[in-house]
Amino acid sequence: MDKKIQSSERLAAAITKSASKQTYYTILFLADRDRLFDAYRAYGYFRWVDDRIDLEAASSSERIAFARRQQSILESCYRGDVLPVLCPEEWMLVDLIRNEHERNSGLQTYLRGMMDVMVFDAGRRGSLISQAELSEYTRKLAMAVTEAIYYFIGHADPSPRHAARYLAVSAAHIVHMLRDALEDVDAGYFNIPRELLALRGMSPREVTSDAYREWVCGRIQLARGYFKAARECTAQVRNWRCRLAGFAYTARFEWMLDTIEKDNYCLRAEYPERKSLQAGLWMAWSALTALFSAPVLKTVPQKLAAQPVRIGKS
Repeated sequence: MDKKIQSSERLAAAITKSASKQTYYTILFLADRDRLFDAYRAYGYFRWVDDRIDLEAASSSERIAFARRQQSILESCYRGDVLPVLCPEEWMLVDLIRNEHERNSGLQTYLRGMMDVMVFDAGRRGSLISQAELSEYTRKLAMAVTEAIYYFIGHADPSPRHAARYLAVSAAHIVHMLRDALEDVDAGYFNIPRELLALRGMSPREVTSDAYREWVCGRIQLARGYFKAARECTAQVRNWRCRLAGFAYTARFEWMLDTIEKDNYCLRAEYPERKSLQAGLWMAWSALTALFSAPVLKTVPQKLAAQPVRIGKS
């Protein structure tokens, strides 16, 4: 095996394990064997990109230039152009695309969608965003991550093709932005729409205000509705490993929903208990219970098939 490929595999796995042990072991135990290291590359590469964009020492122009460089490398790979000198982390992206053998695959949807998300994040620091931008942000991320899950886990089994397939990740992104809201505000990322701030006459930093808590409550209820529909969608997935991954993903963020509700919609800077044994056991129990109790549906439920997807709107 090429030494660069081996190095790419080790680096991707190391970044993934350091950033998220849950993601690392999910990939290790549930990903298709022939796509295991590419799954690590897919996560590890964008984890590295995201961390580089979040560097406080970087200026706005440096962040944008870095994100544009990564986007250029992506497009160059798909065009088959000669690549510039790359760092080891960038080789993860190159190897990932070189290993792709399907046209218009879920992997390509993931890479292009996540790259758009990274470029958007690189440029929005310190600025307020609109409801439309927030909705598009969630839509692109939801499509990207969902298609990656189906690409890397149980790819030989057809997955549900209706709109509800993206609701789990849409809900998770809503919860993720709430969970990290205080950290994001300190870093200059504001995840509340500017129209609402203008309407309520408040600053995006007033995260403890009644108006902000009311908005948090609305986002929580929206996410709960998405997760409920997503569970029905996940039950239709034929591959048991993919179903388990989907239920585990949902349980992880539903636990956070419960915690924010118990805090009366007051957001905290940290939630250390989410990494506790008790939380882990609850998530495992929830995922396994859903896996063994939910029948695999052969047809799309009518209420799911007709349900419009209004991602990002409360």
